[in-house]
Amino acid sequence: MNELNEKISAGIEVFQKESESFAQGTKAAGARARKATLELEKLFKEYRKVSIEEGKK
Repeated sequence: MNELNEKISAGIEVFQKESESFAQGTKAAGARARKATLELEKLFKEYRKVSIEEGKK
């Protein structure tokens, strides 16, 4: 689960960096930020599955 938490944290950092670049006018950063949100969505779903399994123990 720690590995999953690290991946989520890294994904959030990427999103923050790219969204800041997009806000400053870099249009390509917007696409990278959107891609990061898709990756985060997958990681959040995986986290939900793992946390439910951990709760059943």
